[in-house]
Amino acid sequence: WYHDNLTRHAAEALLLSNGQDGSYLLRKSNEREDLYSLSVRGKDSVKHFHIEHTGTSFKFGFNEFSSLKELVTHFANQPLIGSETGTLIVLKHPYPRQVEEPSIYESVRVHTAMQTGRTESDLVPNAPSLGTKEGYLIKQGKIVTNWKTRWFTLHRNELKYFKDQTATEPIRALDLTECSAVQFDYSQERVNCFCLVFPLRTYYLCAKTGIEADEWIKILRWKLSQIRKQLEERNTTLSS
Repeated sequence: WYHDNLTRHAAEALLLSNGQDGSYLLRKSNEREDLYSLSVRGKDSVKHFHIEHTGTSFKFGFNEFSSLKELVTHFANQPLIGSETGTLIVLKHPYPRQVEEPSIYESVRVHTAMQTGRTESDLVPNAPSLGTKEGYLIKQGKIVTNWKTRWFTLHRNELKYFKDQTATEPIRALDLTECSAVQFDYSQERVNCFCLVFPLRTYYLCAKTGIEADEWIKILRWKLSQIRKQLEERNTTLSS
């Protein structure tokens, strides 16, 4: 979870795109050679905290630690600091430097396919699911083929869509293990469209921009490739 020369902007983009409440990473500070920055995601924002390396210890506020591991262990068990909203921030999920995820963030340099992300196993048994995405897409209806804007969330192997971003219950949850293909679609009288092919139905979706449609396609295709990979590994294990 140490990201060396990652910039403040890139750290925010990574944690907001792929992290969750309590995700954190450490990077070099641009201000001084002896400073590090701890970037931590709260509910919907990223906070940055200075850590000073004295040569023999790491100073954070009034606390001093002999190692970074000691610092992380300390703040994994008690709040790091209160945010402006009164929410307490705790270090829960280390954001690993090398992770399996699609490289779709143009402003962020992402390390890909090196390991599955088991880091700091004493704090968190499994790394968080990194291949997540959410946003508004325009979806074609099944019976009445009109188009409606829906809020979509992608987490693990489920693509859910809601009436809007404030809705708590999804209209439907699509199991990506049953999806056979994701591709651009040019059959509709709309731009920036793509489709998801399922056994009983093909879902047609449109994004606001071509870049956004491309991002959805890339991350969904990556999900399908991971599902196939896991299935092949399971079959190999069973056959042996």
